[in-house]
Amino acid sequence: MTRRTTTAPGGGTFLKTATALQTLTLFFQSVTAGMLLTSPLAGEVHHVGSRVMYGASMLYVLAAILAWRPGGGSPRPVLYATGFLLLASAQVVLGIAHLPSFHVPLGVVMFALSTLALVRALSPRVLLRPAAGQ
Repeated sequence: MTRRTTTAPGGGTFLKTATALQTLTLFFQSVTAGMLLTSPLAGEVHHVGSRVMYGASMLYVLAAILAWRPGGGSPRPVLYATGFLLLASAQVVLGIAHLPSFHVPLGVVMFALSTLALVRALSPRVLLRPAAGQ
């Protein structure tokens, strides 16, 4: 017989925080990208925000590794975070190269993926575990 239990209490708080920070920095970047249309100062803000977003992506990788290794959880968040860091790297390269036809759509995709990761991290999960004594 199996019983349903939730994940370990307090597990993944750092991962949830890192995912939320990454999502917020991507939202900030979308706002400053829109501001580029009307304000010459927005370029500098967007540039600084890109560094913060990249740092948040690296923090997401670190949080995913720390959530996975000690508790022996699924390595799937590490794969997501690593893939996301690769997307962030491509985004930086496209921004530096001034290729908005690729930079802007990739930014939209990254925000959508980060939002999905945040929803997944914040949603309660149910795991099937063997009942005690089996």
